[in-house]
Amino acid sequence: MVSATSRAAVTGTRLSSVVPASVTGENKDRHLTGLDLAMKLHYIRAVYFFDSKAVEGLTIYDLKKPMFPLLRLYYPVSGRIRRRDDKDARLQGRPFIKCNDGGVRIVEAHCPDWTVEEWLRLPATAADDGGGGRDDDLLAFDQVLGPDLGFSPLVYVQFTWFNCGGLSVGLSWAHVLGDPFSASAFLNTWAHLLHGHATPDSLHQPGLLDPSPPRFRPNNKKKPSSLKLVDPVGDSWRATSFAKTRTHTFRLTAQQLNDVISRAAAAKVSRFDVLSAILWKSMAKLGLRTVTVCWNKSPAAGREREAPSNEMAVGTVGADFEAAKSEVFELAELIAEKKEDESELIEEAMAAEGGGGFDCVVYGANLTFVNLGKAKIYELEMKGRKPIFANCTIRGVGEVGTVLVLPGPAEEGEESGKVVNVILPAKQLAGLRDELRKSWGIV
Repeated sequence: MVSATSRAAVTGTRLSSVVPASVTGENKDRHLTGLDLAMKLHYIRAVYFFDSKAVEGLTIYDLKKPMFPLLRLYYPVSGRIRRRDDKDARLQGRPFIKCNDGGVRIVEAHCPDWTVEEWLRLPATAADDGGGGRDDDLLAFDQVLGPDLGFSPLVYVQFTWFNCGGLSVGLSWAHVLGDPFSASAFLNTWAHLLHGHATPDSLHQPGLLDPSPPRFRPNNKKKPSSLKLVDPVGDSWRATSFAKTRTHTFRLTAQQLNDVISRAAAAKVSRFDVLSAILWKSMAKLGLRTVTVCWNKSPAAGREREAPSNEMAVGTVGADFEAAKSEVFELAELIAEKKEDESELIEEAMAAEGGGGFDCVVYGANLTFVNLGKAKIYELEMKGRKPIFANCTIRGVGEVGTVLVLPGPAEEGEESGKVVNVILPAKQLAGLRDELRKSWGIV
């Protein structure tokens, strides 16, 4: 049997392109906000697993056909990055999305040695040496924008067939285009079209090209602590100055969650706040007094009818006490009540620099907690069947690390649990896993 972390596990890769069903037209280029540009070195990876009954009889043609009307609706997704040629120094060189119908890439692949269930039973951390755990990165194309920005697709969709007849749908999505809620809405709309459901005739497009310079307050000396500068990347939009990170996935059932909340004595705050507090306390020996929190500011349902955008709030929480010696409920209440939204500060900081701001990272600038608990990842249905499992990670994370909290698969007769993805350098991840296992029974 081939190791799941070997490139040989996924074979027969074929690439093709899909473009909008009709020409987009002129004057629909997409302006990039400061928050968009702050996210430009990050990439979203999502993978959805379906059993054979959900995709029985479907061909690659069936899967690609809905992409054409989908991209007519989501036309910025088919665009390419360009830089502005403008007399105003604040706009000169600033990136934007040219909505030129360049299309998205479709990847066809096969995993001939594994069934979907066998793959999901593998350990949730892929080993660096190429053996031991599953590597879901093989199921979502390794995407990076540049160095030829004008020719780099913003989105890849990968369909991987397993030997049981099951299928994984992998999405590689440039974060500069939109946040995980936008990415989820995009694929959910594709599934609706696949099965002939009605979709909106158009989407609210808040980000068409704005010829006016970005607004900022030049006398505002406060800098967003949620950003970390990196070495200039030019037109190769990938940060290379960080230690290699790995991802481990923790799956908690609803019962496990209830037990953890009961032990933490933190019933008055959300599950996200409790899980974040546990991880913060478990890593506090690294001297983490400030953490970043990302959350969705608008109802997730409303995002389904909007064009992709980075609408998640980015804020920070600072502790004036030693987190390692505090109680979990104290940290959870701090996260729930004291986080400061820095979204406007990020806009101002990026605008003040001119030409699209500086090169930076958000995820991993501090220990970063991302609340995706309301993401509709299990609404991506195939023939009325939900995914067996769905997951989402972020690439381009800084060395301090990032934690994503997502909904888990629904359990029959019970509420769903949570999936927690922790992205950290290998040594820190190993220590955290030991701490969570010993102190909380989380594995």
